[in-house]
Amino acid sequence: MDSAEVYEAVGGSDYFRELVEAFYVGIVADPVLRAMYPEDLSDSKTHLANFLIQYFGGPPTYLETRGHPRMRMRHAPFQIDKAAIESWLASMRAALVSSKAPYEAIEEMDAYFSFAAKALQNS
Repeated sequence: MDSAEVYEAVGGSDYFRELVEAFYVGIVADPVLRAMYPEDLSDSKTHLANFLIQYFGGPPTYLETRGHPRMRMRHAPFQIDKAAIESWLASMRAALVSSKAPYEAIEEMDAYFSFAAKALQNS
């Protein structure tokens, strides 16, 4: 399965919105990561869900509303070290494991999350 096939395999946009909600449970519980996010997480959740929907084969709402992802630029203000990456990945993996996605889709998403998180390390 490639990234573009994940959207259909998981049943569409609602899956990613639920995944993001589950992911943010871990973010809220982690004091280091929580400090990197605004007090109101609504926009952060929407942006992440729309990005994941687009990246994994759904509609390009993220591009239409936010433009190019520019992930390194958007994350540059934050100190992202190995510990932060591992905490972020732990939250995302917990959300993935609790989801009802097919194993192949989870495997594809986890590979992307690992790559992307490590690419954002700046400290």
